[in-house]
Amino acid sequence: MQREVEEKSRYAVVAAVQLPSVSDNEFEASLSELRELARTLGYEVVRTFVQKRSSFDVTGYLGAGKRQEIREFVNNEPAEFEEIAASPDSRDIDTLLVDHEISPSQARNLEKEVGCEVMDRTMVILEIFHRNARSRAAQAQVEIARLGYMAPRLREAAKLAGPQGRQRSGVGGRGGGESHTELDRRKIRDRIAELQQEIAAMDVERKTQRVRRQKRQGFAGVALVGYTNAGKSTLMRALTGSEVLVANKLFATLDTTVRALYPESMPRVLVSDTVGFIKNLPHGLVASFKSTLDEALDASLLLHVIDASDPGFERQLEVTDGVLEEIGANVVPRIRVFNKIDHVGDAAAQAEREAALRTQYPDCVVMSARRPDDVAKLRQTIIAFFQQDLVEAELFLPWSAQQLRGGIYASCQVLEEYSDNEGTFFRVRGEPNVVKDLREQFSQSR
Repeated sequence: MQREVEEKSRYAVVAAVQLPSVSDNEFEASLSELRELARTLGYEVVRTFVQKRSSFDVTGYLGAGKRQEIREFVNNEPAEFEEIAASPDSRDIDTLLVDHEISPSQARNLEKEVGCEVMDRTMVILEIFHRNARSRAAQAQVEIARLGYMAPRLREAAKLAGPQGRQRSGVGGRGGGESHTELDRRKIRDRIAELQQEIAAMDVERKTQRVRRQKRQGFAGVALVGYTNAGKSTLMRALTGSEVLVANKLFATLDTTVRALYPESMPRVLVSDTVGFIKNLPHGLVASFKSTLDEALDASLLLHVIDASDPGFERQLEVTDGVLEEIGANVVPRIRVFNKIDHVGDAAAQAEREAALRTQYPDCVVMSARRPDDVAKLRQTIIAFFQQDLVEAELFLPWSAQQLRGGIYASCQVLEEYSDNEGTFFRVRGEPNVVKDLREQFSQSR
């Protein structure tokens, strides 16, 4: 008998300050994104508090009046919230989610004043990354980012701990005059250094494997890049026929997945999925996840996947372009793929959106990864890209070296084959260096 274990629901409120330089559309898009991040983390957001200010409050991010309003809501204090107490919003609030990265002192002051845990945007993203990392490399990268985030917050934790957190001693592994906080920070530095060494070793091994793979397979690489939840994993599965994880959650995919284009083509094309981008991605994560984005640097072609149904897709496009430029991948040839066109509306709405996209981005692909015909057209576009530099040539293989014919079919597209008394002639299409290597190999076998 299978038992179903239900996870206890957790409830959160969201708070954000809108600065004069931030437009209403951009502000609301960021809030929507945070609410989606919260859902991915398992929270149900029951209320959003917003405030317009010329700058963030240095002590508690929000103004004093807004902090009081949140405290009253979280604790169901005043009469003005009596109608809320009778509504579905009247639940035990576990966490206040802040739509910015805030300082350790701001977080500590907010927690004391509001009366519940406070998580800023960076901490939310780090927690999602921590839960979703599967490979050793991804786990190490996330741990580095988390440790880097926590290090400056130890001082605030020590303040909450009182004198005990600041006591000094020369025993128990601490140096003379070294506090608990200093010891913890030293441990963090040592752990980060250890993890960086592990990642460096894994990078060397991964690059070695990549070189072997390229030599063995006549490598042509495509990397899927784009905003998180734009449908990259669904497209990956459609292009390669593989069972990769598909989930309607932000950052469902953290580890790079590499699969061959299916049905296989000539040249053989390997498709890799990469971690999704997001607005205000913590800078430490951009750095620590650079190794997963290395697939984008090594690729010969990028498929920039964009959610055609999202009204804020232009902002998402800018975020991805910015990150790609930051890691040096902006020089790699790119095809913009507007996915999820089937989510736009009825056929007329889809046609209107497609026409507008093609006008604005003439060389783009507009499609749905759930439509086989659309996937087949994209596959042909990918193959055409890699075949544009192929050459046609004639190769001769004497009867005494027919054991080498398998290499021709493995590395080239055979257009024609015929034989005479001397051996077999092949008219092939392939990469120039591959054709040259085969011709030299066959001439030596005569």
